[in-house]
Amino acid sequence: MNEVQLRLTGVHRHYGEGETAVRVLEAADLEVRGGELVAIVAPSGAGKSTLLHVSGLLERPQRGEVEICGTPTTALNERGRTLLRRDTIGYVYQFHHLLPEFSALENVSMPQMIAGRSPRDAAGRSRELLDLLGVGHRAGHRPAELSGGEQQRVAIARAAANAPRVILADEPTGNLDPDTSDIVFAALMDLIRNAGVAALIATHNHDLARRADRIVTIKSGIISPLTL
Repeated sequence: MNEVQLRLTGVHRHYGEGETAVRVLEAADLEVRGGELVAIVAPSGAGKSTLLHVSGLLERPQRGEVEICGTPTTALNERGRTLLRRDTIGYVYQFHHLLPEFSALENVSMPQMIAGRSPRDAAGRSRELLDLLGVGHRAGHRPAELSGGEQQRVAIARAAANAPRVILADEPTGNLDPDTSDIVFAALMDLIRNAGVAALIATHNHDLARRADRIVTIKSGIISPLTL
């Protein structure tokens, strides 16, 4: 059994104070192991994005602990959180957010060079990922020259560029047609399996969610299993 790469224990996250506070997560518990894909399915406003932000160290919980690859993060300062996030977590959003003036290869190479990898090594890694995701032949094209599905696969390659141990995705196929969604989701699953990454993905697409290893939902701030 692969090790737990993401663990939330007793996590509370609310916005505001006193009686008007909006309590989004209440004693939330969750574990995701390497090579495992967990889908979050819940109504809008239930807390899916908040869960991803807390899991990705973009927001601090008021109480509880978030562990990334066995490292507790509650006591970390902002620099420590930033470095851990940079080195271990990859993000995929609903919108690809690729830099329009750069090619697909350059978009995937950039986070690697920021992390200290040489341009040559970054380009080699980028080509491997683009090939794995079926868009290697489009490496020299800019985002405007790519289809929606190709853009999103490049975004997945970018998220995986620094070999993260955890991938978080917020509606990664939300802007795609059903056939393209299937292709992109299959590519993401292949990446997770091949790299042994722990993945937490928010989606409204029940058909795609059923392909995950587990499905969870958020109700009254509690994370619980869900059967579709």
